[in-house]
Amino acid sequence: MRLSGERSVGEAGRPVESAIWVAGRDDPGAERSVTIVGKQQQLPGTETVWSHGSLNMHRITGKSGEDNLIIEMSPTDSFNDDLNGCNQHASGSAFPYTPDVCVETCDSLNTSLASLAPSDQSDGPQYRSQSLEQISSLTGLWKKRALFLKYRSRIDKQQQSKDSVFFRDGVRRIDFVLSYVDEKDGERKQERRRIYEDNLVNVGLELETESKSESEDGKTYFVKIHAPWEVLSTYASVLNLKVPFKVDDTLDEKTEMPMSWLATPFRLPKDIMHPEPDYFTAPFNKDKPDFFLINDKDTFFPPSTRNRIVYYILSRCSYTGEECADKDKKGIKRLLNNSTYTAAFPLHDSRYWTRSKDANCESERYTLYKYWAKFLCFFKEQPLDLVRNYYGEKIGIYFAWLGFYTEMLLFAAVVGTICFLYGFLTFDDNEWSKEICNEKIGGNIVMCPLCDKKCSFWKLNTTCNSSWQSHLFDNVATVFFAIFMGIWVTLFLEFWKRRQARLEYEWDLFDFEEEQQQLQLRPEYEAKCTKHEKNPITQEQELILERTATGLAGNIFLCWVAVIFWISLIIACIIGVIAYRLAVYAAFASIMKQSPTNHLEVVGPYITPQLATSVTASCINFVIIMILNLMYEKVAIWITDMEIPKTHLEYENKLTVKMFLFQFVNYYSSCFYVAFFKGKFVGYPGDYAYMFGKWSKLRNEECDPGGCLIELTTQLVIVMTGKQVWGNIQEALVPWMMNWWGSRKARNHPESLYSRWEQDHDLQGFGQLGLFDEYLEMVIQFGFITLFVASFPLAPLLALINNIIEIRVDAWKLTTQFRRPVAAKAHSIGAWEEILNGMAVLSVVTNAFIVAFTSDMIPRLVYMYAYQPDGELNMKGYINNSLSVFNISEIPLENRPEEEENPSWFNSSITTCRYRDYRYPPGHEKQYSHTMQFWHILAAKLAFVIIMEHVVFLVKYFVAWLIPDVPSDVRARIKRERYLVQKELHDYEVEKLKIQLSHQNHQECTCTPGIYPYLSKHEVLPEF
Repeated sequence: MRLSGERSVGEAGRPVESAIWVAGRDDPGAERSVTIVGKQQQLPGTETVWSHGSLNMHRITGKSGEDNLIIEMSPTDSFNDDLNGCNQHASGSAFPYTPDVCVETCDSLNTSLASLAPSDQSDGPQYRSQSLEQISSLTGLWKKRALFLKYRSRIDKQQQSKDSVFFRDGVRRIDFVLSYVDEKDGERKQERRRIYEDNLVNVGLELETESKSESEDGKTYFVKIHAPWEVLSTYASVLNLKVPFKVDDTLDEKTEMPMSWLATPFRLPKDIMHPEPDYFTAPFNKDKPDFFLINDKDTFFPPSTRNRIVYYILSRCSYTGEECADKDKKGIKRLLNNSTYTAAFPLHDSRYWTRSKDANCESERYTLYKYWAKFLCFFKEQPLDLVRNYYGEKIGIYFAWLGFYTEMLLFAAVVGTICFLYGFLTFDDNEWSKEICNEKIGGNIVMCPLCDKKCSFWKLNTTCNSSWQSHLFDNVATVFFAIFMGIWVTLFLEFWKRRQARLEYEWDLFDFEEEQQQLQLRPEYEAKCTKHEKNPITQEQELILERTATGLAGNIFLCWVAVIFWISLIIACIIGVIAYRLAVYAAFASIMKQSPTNHLEVVGPYITPQLATSVTASCINFVIIMILNLMYEKVAIWITDMEIPKTHLEYENKLTVKMFLFQFVNYYSSCFYVAFFKGKFVGYPGDYAYMFGKWSKLRNEECDPGGCLIELTTQLVIVMTGKQVWGNIQEALVPWMMNWWGSRKARNHPESLYSRWEQDHDLQGFGQLGLFDEYLEMVIQFGFITLFVASFPLAPLLALINNIIEIRVDAWKLTTQFRRPVAAKAHSIGAWEEILNGMAVLSVVTNAFIVAFTSDMIPRLVYMYAYQPDGELNMKGYINNSLSVFNISEIPLENRPEEEENPSWFNSSITTCRYRDYRYPPGHEKQYSHTMQFWHILAAKLAFVIIMEHVVFLVKYFVAWLIPDVPSDVRARIKRERYLVQKELHDYEVEKLKIQLSHQNHQECTCTPGIYPYLSKHEVLPEF
């Protein structure tokens, strides 16, 4: 219920003062009474009647007090709960708000006293002088009464709910909102705002300002912007926006697929998946409005298109007078940076948990939340057309790619899980692990110390558990899975191209790049341009930025020096982590020798110095990664801004390359170290290799006794899982907490007092790099499941689970926690597609090298086929064959363990120890040099790498050639649309010409109209 009107006291036929009186609660017999604003009319008898709009209110004498009265209302029309959030009552006989409800309402208003500004005063004369201090001095019901009047005065100034996306007239739609705080010493900002808003009005935009007294905090002004039809149509022509001109007639009825009913639980209603019919579209031309399907000018351009056009204007409008020649002072972005405005955003069309009460609002936000953003919808398809309509094509393309990537991960996850189960089910065939765990074999093999001084001699059977764990990932299925993932990557990229081509057509993006490249010039670039130059292709004048060769070279040098410096910083941090691993391993070995964890029955055998070192180093590396990420992101943006890219697309591509190079080194360097360097340059007991020379005493790290592959798996799981968990927490929890804290006061306000623009203002802004960070996160994950997937077949399964959550988390935060982003167009995922292609090629190489050099697959196969002593195809004797012998007496003193470090079973009768390598034993003429088997294994590894790469690349390129990038039906529909555009435009022009000729003067013309219209009546054409 909304009440308004001027206030006066007394005479009949004039408005009376508005007041509310609630009798004391201590008197149970007292009647509550309310006086409502309205026009007083004297009726016969002692009754007085007020009429307010459609409400008629009768004054009836009360029974319990001189000043008490009861208001009986007879509504002729239903009213809503705009007054203080009370629910609607349809009763026509009694006042619908009970005394308890009124008191509770006042209680809710009392909680927001601090948010009232001193200037926010009631309109009644006796309350106009009441300040906040006076209200605060009141107590009990008097204070509640004053607060209610003060808040109700804010409602009375509006005729429609504040939770609306329209101006006060309820007709003009709010396309954009600017907010600012008027500071006492901000004269320059006030002048900028005045000039800027005047310039906006001059270009045709309509503005409406909400005073700070109307805002929740009493400090913020809101400038609401509406773009009328003339502005929208003009800029739609400038931007070549495509709009419908004919219903699509090429849609064939799809034949129902067999067993399609199985997909029913995963489907959404058709009106949600396809909220609008399909049309043929053409670039808008304001001079031909009747060519297009314009039914209603107010709704012809959807809200996403409207806010995009308005933002285009805001980004290019100057905030200096015409007399000022400083072209750099233009655009809303600079005004936000210098705090002239605090925010600029388009409005959501409703609250996300309920539909808008205004029938003219689409409530698409509510629909998106109900069918897309709820986590319980995780198994449902995404309403991509609705996402595109509400957020624009750029965000729609991201979610389409993420959804397609998740679908394809399902196949990789299934195959990876099967490979893992194969390793689990073939435990009994793991002959080498049986030998390691055998007391007579592994229990009698004494191994050389793994570090200097603090590491003792140890028996091979102590690695029994790690050898069984290694078999889960290091088996024959690993080779198959590595080859499969190389082909899967190709299928994923090729099928995505087809999916993207279909979206480009359906969303009118198939020729977007050619049309829009020039029209997407960045305002920052335009501001720096000083001259025009003719484009050799379009023959039109375009802005050119003058760059000297020296300045260009300086910018390039500075940018790439900064990138190289940060990459070098990452490498330095990785080297530091490696040094940590080398230095701490000896400490862990000494400490854990007598550790009480060794006596734990379940986890004791798994807690080894190698595991402790690997886990702690991985965690430290993960923390370093997160810290460097935060630092480098700002540096990358600063560097890219200095380059002054011409278009938004060029800006994003430059930033993408810089960020990805950094993130690639940041995330993958530790995995590359474990996979390809650790344990490869160790030396042997008599001649160990050191990281910085022998003086550093940092001996190069050896692999875990179970093999280096299990360490790579550990590193991959910690970094990949840690990043995904941390990313989801950061994406969901941080915005929610910030919004919760920022809107803690406003949550106590009724809906009618908490306006739509205030609600959105309290949300987080969707920054310039909002989608960039999402893409980067997914591409880094893509690298983990492709570059190193041979070491961890369950990586696609973890990625699948994460992405199912990721889609809903991204949808939830975008729908509920962020302001509505400005709609933007994009015809593809941009530079990320080339990055994915590069990583797909690199993944074939890395997985081939992991199988060959990191796992023990090739040495086992060489042993089984060439060195098995019994000539049988089995692995008996492999452990003894793979370990070389060294004479303990030849170990240098600086490498020998201290006496107190050696175990009790070690004595002088033990003269030799074993180590992982293929070297001749002591006493041989080539002692401690590599055996022929070492060279055979090396040749087999190189041969495997070459064969695997060629086979996978051959299949990749054959599949890429076999699958066309654009589906044939899409190609036909594109040709059909281009043909129809030309035909319809031709028919339109011909019809228009006929109409023009029919209005001309037909004065007895003997010639055919339209062919020789300039000939007079009696003129005769000469013969030739």
